[in-house]
Amino acid sequence: MTRTTGNAPICNAMTVDVEDYFQVQAFAHCIDRKDWDAFPRRVDLNTNRILDQFEAAGVKATFFTLGWVAERFPELIRRIVADGHELASHGWDHTRVDSQDPETFRADIRRTRALLEDTGGVRVTGYRAATFSIGARNLWAFPILRQEGYIYSSSINPIHHDLYGMPGAPRVPFRPDTDGVMEIPMTTVRLLGRNWPCSGGGYFRLLPTMLYRTGLVRVNDHDRQPGIFYFHPWEIDADQPRIPNAGWKSRLRHYTNLDRMAGDLDKLLRDFAWDRMDAVYASVLTDAGAV
Repeated sequence: MTRTTGNAPICNAMTVDVEDYFQVQAFAHCIDRKDWDAFPRRVDLNTNRILDQFEAAGVKATFFTLGWVAERFPELIRRIVADGHELASHGWDHTRVDSQDPETFRADIRRTRALLEDTGGVRVTGYRAATFSIGARNLWAFPILRQEGYIYSSSINPIHHDLYGMPGAPRVPFRPDTDGVMEIPMTTVRLLGRNWPCSGGGYFRLLPTMLYRTGLVRVNDHDRQPGIFYFHPWEIDADQPRIPNAGWKSRLRHYTNLDRMAGDLDKLLRDFAWDRMDAVYASVLTDAGAV
């Protein structure tokens, strides 16, 4: 069921934020970064499962990858590239940008890009901030991204949320700073005077999947725009270790419906058209002079 605009197919962007289950923002209050290496690692196994799933469906995607992961699993990075997917940066260790000063941020994205490029053997031009942590108060990040060789970001989520959000941001690609990279915001549906999330993530697992599918159809057919879907490798892993001291809200967000995620993803891969971020938005980036 490929959605179309006129006679041209609408192709949406499939993206994966490559991080392990113990690195998520929901557990930041109860897991210290210095203890990460003590946890059983599952990101390699789960990401390879996703790569197999994409290969079976004939889908290419963008993998926004932590430097921390790339350092420990170089063969995974090389497989992402060898399979024809876009390798992009998710920062070094999932530190929120709104907790960094400009020079710390610069060092983080420079270090991550250098490692990804050295390991993958390809140019890395895309970036996604941990927990969508770029917003109205730290737009200084966009010129720094451009100075460090990036072409685009997908870091702003134009919704209200307790952990992130810039609801007043445009819902389509835009340049927040004339000296910065192009921002491709996460997909939302405009309804009843506000933006509603329509880009996957936890909402996809917590709410009926039909809501997301209906929203994506609206974005494709009514707004005549491609949409973005994102998820994490740990979301297809119902057997991952449980974090015993996590709060109820964190457990709800993290563990709900993990057992159905792989099957729901299969249906999305089958029923909509998908490709890499740099392919889906190639004309936007070229027209804006970003490439």
